[in-house]
Amino acid sequence: MKKATLLACGLSLSIVLGPVLARTPVATGTGGAVATISEQASNSALRILNGGGNAIDAAVAAAATLGVTDPFSCGIGGGGFMVIYLAKDKRVITIDHRETAPAGFTPAAFLENGKPVDFESVVASSASVGVPGTVRGWHEALTRYGSMDFKKVLAPAIEVADKGYQVTEIFSHLTAQNERKFQLYAPTSALYLRNGKAVQPGTLIRNPGMARAYREIAQGGVKAFYEGPIARAIVEAVNKPPFAPGKSARTGRMSMADLANYEARIRQPLRSTYRGYEIYGMPLPSSGGATVAEALNILEGFELSRMPRAQAEHLYIEASRLAFADRNAYLADPEYIDAPVAGLLSKEYAAQRRKLINQRAGRSAAAGDPYGYQHDQSVPLRPQSHRLQLENAHTTHLTVSDKDGNVVSYTFTIESWGGSGIVVPGYGFLLNNELTDFDFSGPHPNVPEAGKRPRSSMAPTIALKDGKPAFTIGSPGGSTIITTVLQTIFNYIDLGMPMDQAVNAPRISERNGEATSIEPGFAGTEQARALARFGHRWEADPEEIGAANALVFNPDGTVTAVSEGKRHGVGTALVQRRGH
Repeated sequence: MKKATLLACGLSLSIVLGPVLARTPVATGTGGAVATISEQASNSALRILNGGGNAIDAAVAAAATLGVTDPFSCGIGGGGFMVIYLAKDKRVITIDHRETAPAGFTPAAFLENGKPVDFESVVASSASVGVPGTVRGWHEALTRYGSMDFKKVLAPAIEVADKGYQVTEIFSHLTAQNERKFQLYAPTSALYLRNGKAVQPGTLIRNPGMARAYREIAQGGVKAFYEGPIARAIVEAVNKPPFAPGKSARTGRMSMADLANYEARIRQPLRSTYRGYEIYGMPLPSSGGATVAEALNILEGFELSRMPRAQAEHLYIEASRLAFADRNAYLADPEYIDAPVAGLLSKEYAAQRRKLINQRAGRSAAAGDPYGYQHDQSVPLRPQSHRLQLENAHTTHLTVSDKDGNVVSYTFTIESWGGSGIVVPGYGFLLNNELTDFDFSGPHPNVPEAGKRPRSSMAPTIALKDGKPAFTIGSPGGSTIITTVLQTIFNYIDLGMPMDQAVNAPRISERNGEATSIEPGFAGTEQARALARFGHRWEADPEEIGAANALVFNPDGTVTAVSEGKRHGVGTALVQRRGH
C-alpha cells in the first residue's frame, strides 16, 4: 500500500490507496470503483469516494474534470443523461438534462426557401446552440441523491483547470481536424490553437476561465449559471458570437429567460429483460434505451451462445438494423410526440420483427408498426421511416459505484467535437451544437420546436440480476452509441466474453444503412470475411467507434472497473481497494 497526497483548495489531504498504476484500463477490488476515459477524471472520482462521498458525488466530480481535460467532448456548455441505482431504495432513476431549443425556435429554423440548410454551416455556429442542461442536472443529482455540495465536488476540477493538463496525441489530432471551426472564434483560438494551428502533444493547457466558472457555481450554486454573470455571458456569446477578425457564421438567438426557465427531468427508466437480466436505460428523448431494448428483444429469440460466432454476429447486425428503422421513424421528445414506446418494447412485437431476419444481410429495413402492441385505444400518427439523421460522434461516458452499492452510469456531451466551436468569453467552456440533432425538415417527430429536446442516442445502462447490480455500460459515439452498448452486452452475455474483452472487441455498427460501419483494420480479418459470406458490406473510410466504460459486480462481492484498452488513448479504471 502507498500513501497518496492530494491537494484540495490548497490543503494537503493524505489518504491510503492501493498500488498506484498510471492509466490502467481494468481494475478489480472492493469499495467504490470508477471508469472514465481520463486519468484526471478517474482520480477526481476516487478522491471524492475516499473523502466520504457517494457515487453521485463522485460522478459529478469526474464529469466536471472531464469538462477540463476533454473539453471538446463534454462540459457545462452541454447536457446529458444520468442513470442512477439507489442501493437503499433498490430502485433506478434517471436524470434527463438534455439541452432544449430556445423559445424563439420554430420547425423552419434550419430551412431556407423550404429546403434544409447545409448541415456543416449550422454545426460551427451559434444557431446550433441549445440551452445547456449539465449544471442543472448536476444540481438535481447532488441535492436529491448526493451527500456533498458543489463546493466539494468541483474542487478537483478547479485544481486541474488551474494547474493545467498536458495535451495528448489524440487531443492534438482531433484539434487539428477542427482547426477551421476553432479559427472562427477568438477565445477558442486563444485557448486551443497556437498561431492558428492545433496545440502540439505535451503542451500544457491551463484554463483559468473554466476554473472561474466552477468557482462561481461552487459559491453561488445552480443560479450562478442560469441567472448570473455566466448566463449573461452565454446569451451574449450566442446572440453576438465572439468572432475572430474577418470571420463570420450563422447566428442564433437565446434569452436570459431561456436559461432561467430551463428544467431537468427526473424520469422513470426504461426497463426491459434479457436472458435473466433486468436492463435499465434512458427513456425519451434519448432513443438509446428503447433501441437497445428492442434489439435485445429481437435477439432473445435466438440461441446465440450455441451458434458459430459469425452467425451470431450476423443476427446482432440484423437486429440492430430493424431496431434502428423503428428508432428513426418514431422516437423524439415525449413532451411533443406520443411515441409508441410500449409497442416497441413489446416481446410480441419483437417476435414479429424477428421473422424478417434470414441468412442474408438486409438492406435499409422499413419501420414496423408497433401501434398494435400498444394496448392503446387512441388513433396515433404513423410516421414514415426517415434516413438516419447525421449525428456527430464526440461525447463521453463515465461510470461510478460506491461502497454502499449506489451506481451511476452517465453520458454527457456538447455534441460534435468542440460543439459549436464557441468558447464563452471569460469562462473557458465551449457551447454545444446540440440542435443539429433535430431533423432539419419534416414531417417527422424530431423536427425543431421551441423548448423541445432533440432526440439523442445516448444510452447509459445499468443491468441487474436477481435484484442486484450486475454491470453497467455506456459510450460516446453519436448514433453508434446504441450499437456500442448493444454489441458490448451481446459480447458479454451471448458470446461469454469477460467485460474487458467485450469492450475491446472490434466494433460493428449497423444503423439501417446500405453498408455497415467498422473500425480501421477490420475489413481484412477472418471475422470480417466470415460476415461478408452472409452478404454484409462495409462502409469506406473506417473510423474508431466509441470509447466505452463499464463496471462489473462480481459474485464474490468485488467490482471490476473497465475502460478502453486502446481507443481514445486508453482509459483509466480505478477501485478504492484492489483485490488480491
